[in-house]
Amino acid sequence: MDRLQYINGFYATPKRSVSVFSRLMPELSFYRNLFRIVFKCASMAKQGKYDNEAWWRSSLDVMNALEKVGIRLEIDGVDNFISLDGPAVFIGNHMSALETFVLPGIISSEKQATFVIKEGLIDYPVFKHLMRATNPIAVGRSNPREDLKKVLEEGTERLKSGISVIIFPQTTRIAVFDAKAFNTIGLKLAKRAEVPIVPFALKTDAWGNGKRLKDFGRISPDKTAHIAFGAPLFIKDRGTEEHNLIIDFITKKLGEWGGEVC
Repeated sequence: MDRLQYINGFYATPKRSVSVFSRLMPELSFYRNLFRIVFKCASMAKQGKYDNEAWWRSSLDVMNALEKVGIRLEIDGVDNFISLDGPAVFIGNHMSALETFVLPGIISSEKQATFVIKEGLIDYPVFKHLMRATNPIAVGRSNPREDLKKVLEEGTERLKSGISVIIFPQTTRIAVFDAKAFNTIGLKLAKRAEVPIVPFALKTDAWGNGKRLKDFGRISPDKTAHIAFGAPLFIKDRGTEEHNLIIDFITKKLGEWGGEVC
């Protein structure tokens, strides 16, 4: 699948028909396609063929699988980072597995990028091959000081080599945005590496979080998945102003989309 086609920095899922099977069984239809994509990519990764282009193309395949079951995607503000000269730190809220699969198709198709992830994902069956191939920064989340040190060191290394870094400052995926749980690790990285921050907001509960297996929750075709990117920010002083601007951007967007904020 080729890159998404934007109009004035905006993409929306084109009108398309949804099969009877997908309407009646959206979870079965979507996850069946998702597993096909993941197993194919894992095989490529084991052969050393899962590069940045393969990553963002497979991400677009996941988007297509979501759209096939009736989920509408709306992506706005991509011009805010496409026009940037050089890498950036992308900072936003974390709601579901959807953004982990979809953001590479939006960001990495324009700027090579990687994620800050929890260490467990690099040992997750099948997925581990994909995650390791994308050169992520893996943190344990049991020792905040060690996590900060690792993100600053490895993140700066990635950024200096031209690779953008995507960070979710929340400790876990949650449908309700809590600004108090939104840490400043991304700002510290951007300041150290002397690169801009691109804030993003998302509402992706169309792909719900599962009760037993968090990655495999309910698929809700009646919901729209929203992702929006804000204007780049350059850190001044300690970054307090920029931190508040990111939170305000996310809060405002969630309000527009009917999301929950506490």
